[in-house]
Parts: sequence; C-alpha cells; structure tokens
Amino acid sequence: MFDVIRGKHFNYVHNLLKKDEFGFDKPKEECGVFGIYSKGNLDTARLTYYALYALQHRGQESAGIAVNNGGTLLFHKDMGLVPEIFNEKILNSLKGKIAIGHVRYSTTGASSRENSQPMVIKYKNGQMAMAHNGNLVNAAKIREKLEEEGIIFQSTIDSEVILNLISRFRLTSNNIEEAIVKVMKEIKGAYSLVILTPNKLIGIRDPHGIRPLCIGRIDDSYVLASETCALDAVDAEYVRDVNPGEIIVIEESGMTSIQTEVPEKTALCIFEYIYFARPDSYIDGVSVHRARIEAGRRLAREHPVEADIVFGVPDSGVSAALGYSMESGIPYDLGLIKNKYIGRTFIQPEQGQRESGVKIKLNALKEAVNGKRVVMIDDSIVRGTTSKRLVQILRDAGAKEVHMRISSPPYMYPCFFGVDTSSRSQLIAAECSVEEIRKMTGADSLGYLSLEGLLKTPVGAKCGFCTGCFTGKYPMEVPKDASKYSCG
Repeated sequence: MFDVIRGKHFNYVHNLLKKDEFGFDKPKEECGVFGIYSKGNLDTARLTYYALYALQHRGQESAGIAVNNGGTLLFHKDMGLVPEIFNEKILNSLKGKIAIGHVRYSTTGASSRENSQPMVIKYKNGQMAMAHNGNLVNAAKIREKLEEEGIIFQSTIDSEVILNLISRFRLTSNNIEEAIVKVMKEIKGAYSLVILTPNKLIGIRDPHGIRPLCIGRIDDSYVLASETCALDAVDAEYVRDVNPGEIIVIEESGMTSIQTEVPEKTALCIFEYIYFARPDSYIDGVSVHRARIEAGRRLAREHPVEADIVFGVPDSGVSAALGYSMESGIPYDLGLIKNKYIGRTFIQPEQGQRESGVKIKLNALKEAVNGKRVVMIDDSIVRGTTSKRLVQILRDAGAKEVHMRISSPPYMYPCFFGVDTSSRSQLIAAECSVEEIRKMTGADSLGYLSLEGLLKTPVGAKCGFCTGCFTGKYPMEVPKDASKYSCG
C-alpha cells in the first residue's frame, strides 16, 4: 500500500491509518469561554447562548451556562452541541444579571458530563462558578497534594484544581481578588478564566497570555470572550484584549483591573492565527483572516510552483489560499467542497468505507480540477492521514498534478497547554522527513511555511508567541511527568 515508505516509517503511517476512522487530521482546541455582566435588563442567558454558538468551533463535546439569580447560582450543562443542549424552556429558567458559558473539547479527562463546564461549587464563603480555557502543567502535583489533605474531587479536569485553590485561599484573604492573585502564583500553564460569584464577573488571563481573552461592551454592560466573533454575535463593542497576567473584575460599580507579575516575553499560542480562531476574529488586535492571507503570500514566495489553480482545504486553509493566489498570480478556485451538515454524531464508516467517509465531508469539484495542475493549501499536517486521502480524491477527480502547501512549519512536538497532541508518536513530522511525508500523501510536491515566515504573518502584533509545537521550546518548564489533566 505504501511501498514508497520503508521500515519504521511504513509501520508508523500504516498504524496511524488503521487508527484513524476518517476524522479530519487537525489539532483540536479545547474550549471557548464567555461572560456577561448586565447593568440593565439584558437577557444574559440568551446572549450567552448566542456567544457560545459563535464559539462552537472551539469545542463540540459539551456546553453549559451558569447565571447569578439574586445571589443564587443556577446552571445547565450537558453533552452535545449548543443547540442540542438548550431550548426556550431552559433559557427562560436561567435568569440573572451575570452569566458565564463554556464550550468544551476534551484534550484529556473523560468526555463526560461531570467534566463539562461551567463548574459550580459551594464553599464556606458562598457559591462560585468557573469556565476555563487552557491546561495546567502542574495540575497533577497540586491535585495529589490536595487529595492527601482530604479534598475530594468530582471530575478529572484541572479546572476543579483551580476552583479548590481559590476556595481555600479565599478563607485567608480579604476578598476573592486577593485569593486569585495567590492562586496565580501556584498554578503553571495556560488559562483564560471567567468566574461567576454572587456579585461579580471576573476574567483572568495567564501571565504568558497563551490563551486569548477579550473585553466587550453593550452600553453600560460588559462581556468577556475567548474571541471577538462572540462579541459580534451579541452586538458588543470590542474594548480591548485582557493583558497577560491581568485580572478583570466587573461589578455594579464598574470594571477594575489588577495587573499581576508577568514574564519578560509573552507567548500567545501561534495556532490561534493558523487554525483555532475563526477568520472573522481579532486576536490581540490582529485580524486572523489577514494573518492567514499573509501566511499564504509568504508560502508562495518560499515554495513557488507552476500550476493552473490554487484552493484551500475548507475552512481554515481558504484565507491562506487567497494569499497564495494573490502573491503567485495563480487563479484561485474552489477545488474542494465541504458538506456543512455533518455533525458530531455522524455514523463512522466501516473499515472498508473510510475513503467514502472522507468524501462525505469533503469532495473534489471535478469541473475545477479535472486536467489541472492544482495547489492545495492546508494549515497543518498532524498525522497525515486526511492529507493522503484528499490527494487521492483530487487525482480521482482528474487532477493532473497535486502540490501541497502548508501554511505553518512541520508540527513536531506535543502541546502541554490545551491541545490534544500529547505525544510525539502522534506526529508524522516527528518521525518522517518532508520528502517521506510527500511520498506518503502521494502529492507531487510538498512545502511548509518556515518558522521565520510564520512569525511575520500576524502583522502588527505586539505579543510574543508560543511555537513549542514546531520547536520543542516552551515558554515555561514542562515537567517530564506532566499529566494532561485539562479543562478540555
């Protein structure tokens, strides 16, 4: 089957294809968070529902909303997509002036209702709910210590570790803000948090700024969100991004900020621009769409090829394909069509029907590719399984040549900050050279964007970036025995 690849590379790729049912070969981001504090008569639960709908791309396994109803916290959460979980009756029952919401993709920790968010707890000082995007690298160590002290955990995710620490520090602090500052000195990793108390909405971004969080405004009311697309969904005006290491406190008197100590260099996850964020979002002030177009332009300069059309793998490859077309002069066209009606519950095909499974999600536009030399732009190759099948689909549709261009460098190292690649054994670029990957996929040529080129794509960005998945160099020390307890 893969006689162009020998030895360990043959076994590696063959085993990956046996494991992969047909799902898209992409890194998965784990969560999206949202919070709103109403100073008027806003329907906070319904607005949170709309925002979670806009953030659905960040997590499709579970979702939830918690509200403050006169000092009492009410919540509803379950497994599934946002419109599957909430209906008119449920939304009408969630009344309150403050609300937070969460969509989840499980990187680790079972995909189960007890791991869904927001997490709601009762402790000596009252009630508290929290939604978390990110992953702690020292969660297992803290959890073990807390369990030895008698703490009983109800979930397997690190978000509960954070909540337990806040509740414990709150007992010896003047207020919850002081407790949160103490907690931030204990935990290490990536986190953007929205916290709901009986009278406050609090947003927190980790000192490195690895995961995004922004502030919006609806008249005198404030909102917090993982991406600006959620602000657009609720007609909120963008105010600014939460700074790395910043605590935002929103209450009746207005919004205040507490800036904690931060490292010399910040490290926003570069994959927000490559794949995770929606193209209509702005992350730390930079248009995601523009960053991807610039990636395509630079890719065309670094890896030119003679071809008849260029197109992107829907959806995250489309903007980069536009940039490649602009720079190269090769006409842009639709080469692949995505079925927009495939949901998370789609029945997986039998082993002999995997190719058909891919075609149900993505299929070639024969009119565009037949007899043509095509350039297919994708944002990344993680395992390579889907890439191989897409190349074959294009050849079956009559493509004369298929040239693959990737708008990021080879993905070679695991992420410990909230992405579901926890082992190098899952990553084809860690085992195979670019030429070996080309042969495995069956493409006529393969080119990756350089790291130097990638770092220039978020034009105007003031933040630094985490590129650990490409370089193996992380913004903080990662314990060798780092457990992947995660909110996702």
